[in-house]
Formats: sequence, C-alpha cells, structure tokens
Amino acid sequence: MNIPSKITTAAKRIKLLLLDVDGVLTDGRLYYGNSGEEMKAFNIQDGLGIKLLQQGNVQVGIITGRVSALLQRRADELGINPIIQGREDKLTALDELLETMDIAMDEIAFMGDDLPDLAVVQRVGLGITPANGSSTLKQQAQWQTTNRGGHGAVREVAEMILRAQGSLDSILAAYR
Repeated sequence: MNIPSKITTAAKRIKLLLLDVDGVLTDGRLYYGNSGEEMKAFNIQDGLGIKLLQQGNVQVGIITGRVSALLQRRADELGINPIIQGREDKLTALDELLETMDIAMDEIAFMGDDLPDLAVVQRVGLGITPANGSSTLKQQAQWQTTNRGGHGAVREVAEMILRAQGSLDSILAAYR
C-alpha cells in the first residue's frame, strides 16, 4: 500500500486513535430483534488491529453519538479506553477528554464516517474516513481507507499507523 508521505509523517506522531462506531467499527446498519434488542456486527480483524495498536503503545478510544451495551461489551473485551457514548457533539467530547489526558491534538487520529464526525476529523492530527464515508468526509479527511467500515477499515488504519511508526514488523513477528 502506497501511503502519501504527509500521511506517514502525521501517523508517526499518533498516540491515540479515536473511533466512531456505526459505519466505522460496524457496517453502519442497525439490527433490531422482535423483542426490541439491538444487535451489531463487529469485524474480528478490526479487533485484532486494535490489539496490535495497543501492543505498539497507541491507545484506542471511542467517541460515539449512540449508547449501546453491546458496544461497551466489545470495548471491554478489547481494552478500549476511553469510551464516550451518547455524545452528539463529538468535538466538545474531544475537548473534554483532552482536559484529562496529557496528549496534543496532533497526536490524535480520528476515524469517522458521517457529518457528526466532521468537526473532529478536521481538528485532529490525522482525520480518517473509511471507504463508505460520506462524500463530505471524504473531501475533508486527510486519508481514506480502501476498506469499508465494519469490513477491516480499522485494521487498515492500525497497520498504516504502526508501519509509519516502524513497529509493525516487530509486532507481527510474534505471530510468525
């Protein structure tokens, strides 16, 4: 994969990857059962990508407008922290988060897929959208994955960041 040098330069600084959920960690579809239960499908390769980032000392967090017990369960399984749910104003949520962390804005990457993510994508050090991101986000994000949300887009971001930081090969060596 040929990544532009300006993206590689930005990715080298990343210490925190923040993710939207629906359309990024999932394919964006919502499933409801007859009893009112909500279901979501998460991609196992994205989960491993998150674990790889954590092994490379890149923290992974979530900022999402919806509230879901399913998401909390998946985040707990993967050790994702921070997780901020139910926040439509994601930029305000990001600013509040930064008050509690010793991290600079240019050390944050954010991946979102639609208009509620736009302000954060424009503000962080590396704004990313998946292949199925809205046309507005595709125009504003610094980088777009080739994979769709819920279909390995987060894994693609993880490998790109770790490759830029020079740690991907050593992390993958443990699997050989």
